[in-house]
Amino acid sequence: MELDPLVLSRLQFAFVVSFHAIFPVFTIGLASYIALLHGLFYKTDNQAWDRLALFWTKVFAVVFGMGVVSGIVMSFQFGTNWSNFSQASSNFIGPMLSYEVITAFFLEAAFLGVLLFGRGKVPEGVHLFAAIMVATGTFISTFWIFISQQLATYACGCRTH
Repeated sequence: MELDPLVLSRLQFAFVVSFHAIFPVFTIGLASYIALLHGLFYKTDNQAWDRLALFWTKVFAVVFGMGVVSGIVMSFQFGTNWSNFSQASSNFIGPMLSYEVITAFFLEAAFLGVLLFGRGKVPEGVHLFAAIMVATGTFISTFWIFISQQLATYACGCRTH
């Protein structure tokens, strides 16, 4: 196998996609778990739930940030390494990913700020609401990413059976 630019760019893309795929999957489940922990703390006032929620919220913030950074790199690589695919699917994937950013990412990011920095500064009910909104944002994000992937696959004629 000769290491020409095409092979190298595909290897780089494979690494970035493999690296990025870990983060959204992890945050989808973790956001719901954090919302559950905040709900249990709100209901029982047991400090153990609050400590667990604090720990996992910090983990979530790091993983969320890594997902954002690797996702930005991945989106640039779609345009540079897969230009024919990007051209064939641009009418579908562009708007869908824009909807994901507008409806889900901003929701997640705004309420993650409340979740991270609002502890002790906002009422517990607001803190619980922020945790629920972060979890809701991850589910909305998942929806738009799945839709964009399906439409892009259909648009370029790459259907799998």
